[in-house]
Amino acid sequence: MTENDKTQNHEVDALAARAKTVDLAGVVNALGSRSIVLVGIMGCGKSTVGKRLAQRLGLEFIDADSEIERAANMTVSEIFAEHGEPYFRSGEERVIARLLGEGPQVLATGGGAFMSEATRNEIGEHGISLWLKVDFDTVMARVRRRSTRPLLQNPDPEGTMKKLMAEREPVYAKAALTVTSKDVPHESVVDQIVVTLADFLFHDEGIHASQTQNS
Repeated sequence: MTENDKTQNHEVDALAARAKTVDLAGVVNALGSRSIVLVGIMGCGKSTVGKRLAQRLGLEFIDADSEIERAANMTVSEIFAEHGEPYFRSGEERVIARLLGEGPQVLATGGGAFMSEATRNEIGEHGISLWLKVDFDTVMARVRRRSTRPLLQNPDPEGTMKKLMAEREPVYAKAALTVTSKDVPHESVVDQIVVTLADFLFHDEGIHASQTQNS
């Protein structure tokens, strides 16, 4: 085991220990009716991490793309192919707005959903956005395992991904919270989200509310 591996294992263990001290019931109570909305590029882990996060908090997990497919009775790839991206994005906005009214829940959104100002506003009003940030090499290793990504169905998926990340990351950075999706066990990423959420709900948000009341 290298020194880097030892350091990473120590960080993972320390994070897990801290996550165990978080009052999970308190986190859910502080959410109220708001949803935890995971945003980020395709392959960043929104669905896999989201399911584990929902289980940890005792909340329902919802995948927005799955809900869109159910509503349209078509896959996302089929919607893109038959109707085009603008049609898909319009339906995506409507579905996410509806889902946000059904919180609290953990809601995983598609990679392009947060690009919509209307959707960002809806999330800001009815949820807490969390960007799962991931590096290029990690995300490409993940998306190569699936051949159903409609935006990567071209001769240069790497170039397309670099372009998408360059365009989208400045918008993802507008999310209320950011957690780096590293190449570690999913439960470790969940630990990081739980700690980040708790800090925000019990500390940062409380300070903001106090400042608002005193202004």
